Amino acid sequence: MAREKKTCVECGHKVKSLFIQYSPGNFRLMKCENCEEVADEYVECELLIIFIDLILHKTKAYRHLLFNVFNQESVNIQHLLWKLVLAYLLLDTYRSLLLRRTNDESNVSMSFVLESLEVLVNVLSANFAFVLSFALAAKMMLVMSRGKEILLGVLISSYVKIFLFAMPVWEFPVSVIFIVDMLVLTSNAVALKVMTESATSRCLAVCFIAHSIRFLVDQISGPMSLKHLGYVM
Repeated sequence: MAREKKTCVECGHKVKSLFIQYSPGNFRLMKCENCEEVADEYVECELLIIFIDLILHKTKAYRHLLFNVFNQESVNIQHLLWKLVLAYLLLDTYRSLLLRRTNDESNVSMSFVLESLEVLVNVLSANFAFVLSFALAAKMMLVMSRGKEILLGVLISSYVKIFLFAMPVWEFPVSVIFIVDMLVLTSNAVALKVMTESATSRCLAVCFIAHSIRFLVDQISGPMSLKHLGYVM
């Protein structure tokens, strides 16, 4: 099986290798033949630097993560995909619980089991609508052929959701949840741009449509699930 090529983080051109290692700890970064820049400077960067550049939405940081770190040669894509789906749903469930805890109009007398069922229905229905609308919008507006890799990129670029864990510690207002949602949207758009090489405006439009439909379904599914359970008069 042929060795999978890496990607230059500066221009997106395929390169044979990112570095040549002479001995442990002694290596030389390779340059891209297309742009003549160092193919991937993040190879020798600390994780904190990469994380900061991801937060700043630098496309080269996304290329490093999506093409040179998470690729078929270094990880099992199928297993990673299932793990990320589970993590994504858990973070989304946590987000829904945070909104409930900070909503003065929530039904505090509802049992934990019924509340958990409602949150589960909301999360699953909203994310099903998100995936479906994202796929349809991307098919109409973008040229893409690697559906599994695109889904993987969207899940990885939703890392911003981990900031929700800081809310109970620092007692942030509920508006921070929606700020995180906007950062997830823009991060998804950058990942989509990197993976499809499409215009930024089109990628933003696809992500905006998908996230908007997800938000609407999330708002609708909550009251509907309560009505079915007989808790809304």
